[in-house]
Amino acid sequence: MINLLDNAQIIKMFKGAYQNLMLNKDLVDSLNVFPVPDGDTGTNMGLTMTSTVKEMEAVNSEDVPTIMNAIAKGALKGARGNSGVILSQIFKGITQTFVEAKVYNTKTFAKGMVNGSAMAYNAVTQPKEGTILTVIRMMSEYAIRIAVRTTDFESFFKKIIDKGIEVLDDTPNMLEVLKKAGVVDSGGQGLIFIFIGMYNVLAGIEMKAVDLDSETKESEKVMAFDNDVHDLENIKFTYCTEFFILNIKKQTTMADIDKLRDKLTLLGDCVLVIGDLELIKVHLHTNQPNIALGYALELGELNLPKIENMKEQNRQLKSKKKAERKQMALISVCSGDGFRTVFEELNADAVLEGGQTMNPSVDDIVKIVNSVNANNVFILPNNKNIILACEQAKDLVGCNLVVIATVNVAQGVAAAMNFNNECTDVEQLKEAMDNSIKAISCIQVTHAVRETTIDGFSLKMGDIIALEKNIIAKGDNVDNVVIDALNTKDAEDVCVITMFYGEDVKEADAEKLQNRIMELFPNSDVLLLYGGQPHYYYLLSIE
Repeated sequence: MINLLDNAQIIKMFKGAYQNLMLNKDLVDSLNVFPVPDGDTGTNMGLTMTSTVKEMEAVNSEDVPTIMNAIAKGALKGARGNSGVILSQIFKGITQTFVEAKVYNTKTFAKGMVNGSAMAYNAVTQPKEGTILTVIRMMSEYAIRIAVRTTDFESFFKKIIDKGIEVLDDTPNMLEVLKKAGVVDSGGQGLIFIFIGMYNVLAGIEMKAVDLDSETKESEKVMAFDNDVHDLENIKFTYCTEFFILNIKKQTTMADIDKLRDKLTLLGDCVLVIGDLELIKVHLHTNQPNIALGYALELGELNLPKIENMKEQNRQLKSKKKAERKQMALISVCSGDGFRTVFEELNADAVLEGGQTMNPSVDDIVKIVNSVNANNVFILPNNKNIILACEQAKDLVGCNLVVIATVNVAQGVAAAMNFNNECTDVEQLKEAMDNSIKAISCIQVTHAVRETTIDGFSLKMGDIIALEKNIIAKGDNVDNVVIDALNTKDAEDVCVITMFYGEDVKEADAEKLQNRIMELFPNSDVLLLYGGQPHYYYLLSIE
């Protein structure tokens, strides 16, 4: 029996939650309500958990409050999409309760769940029942009731998980859209996997993935380094040193790789040595990069060496912060080279890569907002699943962050056209940008990724579909679906149609479709621009 948690058990629980979620991430992704390539709930929650565990491990402390603060910080920094933001708030509530507690029993955990549920609801402007919010709320209410008489954590977790599954199974009865799609709430399912992971650790149960139709492909070796994030204010080791070792010498063994790691650990910190006898990746912070490179040469050949002076980076960063701040700046979130060019031509100060299937984290947003060095920063999320992350970033940036709640890129373009960096009245500028998006409707053309019945359409995988809030047309030919979707509009009410074609559409084909639309709307301007967006053949902006 486990009646009280200690530091080691808490760490193992969160690692177990991460492991179980990642094992079942694809299943959570597959539960997306709309049958389009946006099923990223599992991915967003997984990336949030990745950041959570990374921050937790970084503190290397045996003090529970320290660990809990790191968990909350990591979850928020890595929060992506609505599901990730909500999960970060659930963790924030749980960890906050543990920080203030003196004993870590089932009562404490139940109170933490209640606190997390409240924070999650507060983070959402218009909470919907039948979602992850309902699942955590009803689980936490049940947890409070049973915590008094259920002091053993194994029994406690089993009971609240059973309750959560019961609530999750009922979510289609709470949201009609779930019932039509024949799925349960994806965020709620992700949350259940997280709690099951915690339970499995306490009960000593092996983590297993729920069977999927397709197996997850083995990740390929990464041949480029991720951007290194440095704490530039407290630099103990000056040089961030990275390199690969290839063409490993024949006499080298796996034990030699372990010895290399031990040697590098004595030279600095943030040591990473991963790989095998074919390829080794090394990263460390050190004051002696020459010695590190020498050790590497004992095993094989160097490739892609990179040595950065972090103290100089710090000096440059401080210098940049001292530069004169702009009064107004504009940031847009989008994916596709074409759209990036469009926003840059509309004088956006920065463009953050993100959109469908790739929601930026709160930390991503905070970094790019701070990078533009302005007193007032207007941001265009251009996706309903990114708006909440932008709102969460407001308290973490060093400026006034104004979120223009654009739900698609067409609205974002319209808002950007009405941005004026010489305007001195923030509220007046926000009102003008908000008003500009009200006149825009957007039809998005993509393909169904699974079989379902929704919005009166029976869909099979691969069907071409057009969406405008709901599905308005389907077929097996992209051009015909576009025409069918536009036929739902009254030609007399349409002044301008802007066609943004995606990365999978050839320019010549887009021009042929443009000519068909010009015949259909002879009194309207029909413009054609390259968006380069993935997954979506066309985004049609209609004014």
